[in-house]
Amino acid sequence: MANISASMVKDLREKTGAGMMDCKAALGETQGDMEAAVDWLRKKGLAKAAKKAGRIAAEGLIAVKVAGTKGVLVEVNSETDFVARNDLFQGLVKMVAQVALDVGPDVEKIKAAKAGGATVEHALAEGVATIGENLTLRRAGALSVAKGAIGSYVHSSVVDGLGKIGVLVGLESPGKSDELTALGRLVAMHVAASNPQAVDPSGLDPAVVAREKDVLADKFRQQGKPDNVIAKIVESGLKTFYKEACLLEQPYIHDPAKSVAQALKEAEGKVGGPIKVTGFVRFAVGEGIERQEQ
Repeated sequence: MANISASMVKDLREKTGAGMMDCKAALGETQGDMEAAVDWLRKKGLAKAAKKAGRIAAEGLIAVKVAGTKGVLVEVNSETDFVARNDLFQGLVKMVAQVALDVGPDVEKIKAAKAGGATVEHALAEGVATIGENLTLRRAGALSVAKGAIGSYVHSSVVDGLGKIGVLVGLESPGKSDELTALGRLVAMHVAASNPQAVDPSGLDPAVVAREKDVLADKFRQQGKPDNVIAKIVESGLKTFYKEACLLEQPYIHDPAKSVAQALKEAEGKVGGPIKVTGFVRFAVGEGIERQEQ
């Protein structure tokens, strides 16, 4: 029998909204495996469809930089949120983003690249010495289109191009670039708010889809439903899941009566051509990093 701690029960309650005793039972049944416990609760009908999101713990800033049909995102972490308001730190993050625009999103290449006579890695080390906190270039992402525009958005910005959430969206189209850029910003705002997992169902991890199907099927199998009925329920349940997880199928935050796909289709007349979302990148500061208990 696994040792189930109070903090494990608390974490599972926060993930699922299930009751304390149900969470304790789920962890006991799954030998303390958190993800298996989430599925166990869902199969029993005791938990909502848990949207996995890492606990945001680390501090720092996301930088977004776009030039023409190419854009980059970088995340530079610090130990405290106070540093995010430091002019030196903000300058460092902007510099890292500019280098990423030149050399691409590979973190090691960014660190080794020169900026102002010194490498980025050296500049960060000097920042540590000056600011007095550990500074880390955690990750970078990039997006480009052959023809069209890169939409961008920064949420909770401290200065232009720097904030707590950054998004890039690729819109491929022969239409007007200024109209596409404005539309891309609106879609990027939607991605910041709704945090989709993929552009459409084909982009979802097959393992995620298989897990969703298994949870749905097992839940209703335990209720004694026949297999032919379960198959229809699973198909319907997947459609609901896609509306939650896939960008094009989500209700558009600027007009919830429409899906994002419908909103883009309606915008094609104004833009002057068909529009295709080629991809998106979304970074939130510290997502997935666990903060040590103080």
